[in-house]
Amino acid sequence: MSTFAAEWSLCGGWAVDAWLGRETREHGDVDIAVFQDDHRALFDHLAEWNLIAHDPNVIGDTTEPWDGRRLDLPAHIHARPGDGQNLEVLNTWVRSPGTQPRDGLNIEFILNERSGRDWVLGSDPRLALPVPRSTRRSVWGVPTVVPEVVLFYKAGGFRRRDEADFRALLPHLGEAERHWLRGAIVLAFPGHRWLTELAL
Repeated sequence: MSTFAAEWSLCGGWAVDAWLGRETREHGDVDIAVFQDDHRALFDHLAEWNLIAHDPNVIGDTTEPWDGRRLDLPAHIHARPGDGQNLEVLNTWVRSPGTQPRDGLNIEFILNERSGRDWVLGSDPRLALPVPRSTRRSVWGVPTVVPEVVLFYKAGGFRRRDEADFRALLPHLGEAERHWLRGAIVLAFPGHRWLTELAL
């Protein structure tokens, strides 16, 4: 991604590890956030890769190769390097989530909404942050979604790994980051179980 001309950032579980400077758990893929309006630049950048895109316009387990069409949100793109064996692995991964090999070649691009210079995090207009405030270089030296935004997205899931990531990253949030995260969760997920701990 170092030669990708548009904005991108590490997100998901690997972003948690990038902020902590160590691997805290096993990961099935590398999640990378890009903006929806940069979809064509991403398609061109990965011209030699195997790509399968999912958005509301296709069935959930489609293995049709992505042809670069604009994707409606929510959308994500599964990617592996471009050869026949990797295409077979990619198709299996899409049809049976969690079956991908732990070889470090699985990438999932998460498409996000941008309005001007703001990253739109949710339907409430207060859930938007300036892009430069949303990402920074982590201790690993790569553009990474800031911890409070990573945890905001993880608050929407109810997976064991999201809970583990919350526990790992929470002690490293400053007062301002906790305050922002608590306010964002109140807006998007009222009554969420993390709110009590964020208030301490």
